[in-house]
Amino acid sequence: MPTGPSSPSPYDRRLVGWLSLAQLIAWGSVFYTFALFVEPVERELGLTRAQSSLAFSLALLAEGLLAYPVGRLIDRGHERAVMTGGSLLVAACLWWHSTIQGLAGFYLVWAALGAGLAATLYNPVFAVVTRRFPLDFRRAIITLTFLGGLASTVFIPFTAWLIHALGWRHALWVLAAINLLVCAPLHAIQLRGAPPPTAPAPGGPTRSPAVYLRSAPFLLIAVFVVCTMAVAAALPAHMIALLRGNGLAEAWVIAIPASIGVIQVAGRLLLFFFEHRFDQHAANRLIPVLIPLGLVALIAGAGHPAAALLFVLLYGLGNGMLTIVKGTAIAQYVNRDHVASLNGALGLPTALARALAPLLLGLLWREDSGYAPGLWVLLVISATAVVALLLAQRRSLVPLTPAA
Repeated sequence: MPTGPSSPSPYDRRLVGWLSLAQLIAWGSVFYTFALFVEPVERELGLTRAQSSLAFSLALLAEGLLAYPVGRLIDRGHERAVMTGGSLLVAACLWWHSTIQGLAGFYLVWAALGAGLAATLYNPVFAVVTRRFPLDFRRAIITLTFLGGLASTVFIPFTAWLIHALGWRHALWVLAAINLLVCAPLHAIQLRGAPPPTAPAPGGPTRSPAVYLRSAPFLLIAVFVVCTMAVAAALPAHMIALLRGNGLAEAWVIAIPASIGVIQVAGRLLLFFFEHRFDQHAANRLIPVLIPLGLVALIAGAGHPAAALLFVLLYGLGNGMLTIVKGTAIAQYVNRDHVASLNGALGLPTALARALAPLLLGLLWREDSGYAPGLWVLLVISATAVVALLLAQRRSLVPLTPAA
C-alpha cells in the first residue's frame, strides 16, 4: 500500500558507486560489444551485414517497447526485482548467445537482450536514484553517467582480448559470468528497502501517469529527448565519411571521432565538480545549445581542421552533459512520483529515433554536396530540441527552485 510522506533518504555515495559499477558492466558487456561479435558471428553463420545489423535494431526495439512497463514496476517499488531480474536475464542471454547456430537464434537472443537492457540501463537506474534521493538525484545521475561513459573504454579492449584469446563463444561465457556474479548480486543486495509508492497529499487528487503523459511539459520534453537522441544517433555512424568528405587529412579523420568519448566524460566531470555553483535550470538551457553551435561550426568551416576541432569540442561536451539533462528533465519539470513510468513512455520513440536517424542522414547524402543537406536538417532538429526544453521549463509542473 502507498504510504504517506516521509523524510527523504540521505544521499548514499556507496549505493550510487555500486550502481555505477553495474552500469559500466551492463553497457560495456552488451551495448558496446555487439560490433566486436558481429564479424565472427557473420563468418561462422554465413550472415550478411544487413542480416546481422537487424539483430541490434531488434534489441533497441525490445528495449523501447518494455521501457514503460519496466518503469511502472519501479514506480510501484519493485526496483530490486526489476534490476536483479534484468541482470540475470542479460547473463542468461549472453550464455545463450554462445550457443546460437542460425539466424533465428541470433535474432531471438538479441531481442531478449533488449528486454534485459530495458531493466538494467540508464532509464531504470535513473528512476531508482530519483525515488531514493529526491533532493540529490541529479548528483547521483551525474556519477552514474560518468562511470557508464567509460564502459566502451573498458569493455571494448577487454572483450576484443577475450575473443582473441578464447574465441567468441567462450568470450560470451566470461561476459555472462560477470553479469551473473557481479551485477545480479549488486542489485539484489544494494536495492533492498526500496521506498514505497508515494501517496497523494491528504485530500489531494490521485494522479496516474496518464495524466502527466498528456501535459504540455511532458510532450515538450518528449520532443526535446527524441530530437537530441536523433542527432546523437545520426552523427557517429557517418562521422568518418563526413569528415573525409570535408577534405580533412586522414589523421584528423581518425583523431576527431576518437576524442569525442573523452570530451563527453570531461563534460560530465565539469558538471560533477562545478554544478553547485550555478543554477541547474540555467545550465539546462545552455547545455543543449552546444550541439547546434557545434553543427554551425562544422557547416561554416567545412574542410578546416580548426572548425572540426571546435565541432568536436562543442558536440562532445554537449552530448556528454545532455545525458544528465535528459535523465533529470522529467523529474525537474513534470513529476517525480511517476518518473520511471514517464521516462519509460519515451522508450519507444527514442528507440525509433536511434534506429531511423542514421538512415535519414544517409538518405540525405548527395554526390555533389555530400552531407551538407543532412547537417542542415540536424541543425534544425537540434534547434527544435533547445526551444522545446525552454518551453517545458516555462510550463513546468514542478516549482523551479535552484535545488530542483
